Amino acid sequence: MTGSARASGKQAEAGATARQLTDAAATRELGRRLARVLRAGDLVILTGDLGAGKTTLTQGIGEGLGVRGRVASPTFIIAREHAPTGDGPGLIHVDAYRLASIAEVDALDLDSSMAESVTVVEWGAGLVEGLAQDRLEIDLVRPRGVEGAGVELGQAAAADQPRRVVLRPVGARWNGVELPGAVVG
Repeated sequence: MTGSARASGKQAEAGATARQLTDAAATRELGRRLARVLRAGDLVILTGDLGAGKTTLTQGIGEGLGVRGRVASPTFIIAREHAPTGDGPGLIHVDAYRLASIAEVDALDLDSSMAESVTVVEWGAGLVEGLAQDRLEIDLVRPRGVEGAGVELGQAAAADQPRRVVLRPVGARWNGVELPGAVVG
């Protein structure tokens, strides 16, 4: 079962919160708002199908953290570091789609720079949980087609469609942390 299938098939469990996002702009805004509660050492694991908004959410986190450089999908380079422009943490953005084992994750040596940065891992479920006891797991579920018509939406059309996001805090780090609510786009 894929991570997104797992997300779409379950209700938000205890401690998890579900949100409806109206479009890509709302997804980016949620990222900016999440950046306000993220701190150096935090691990964020993003799960969702292609086009679900994982990179868009990470772009918002990068904007909110105020990091250098354009936040783009690191699909072919696997991991990209974005230095902070001020006193806040940097951003390590990882695309684990092509990683097949924990040994390949270990080879990236992510744990050596996690203390100074927020680490966001797309496609990381089942691979990177061992990097941190405390983490924020986020599932993004986008529409798969025009309801009732059996038509598959293209990636561009899906970007402006509503999506469901489930925020699941794991560990004591998140006790008492109020996660941002839904963003109306």
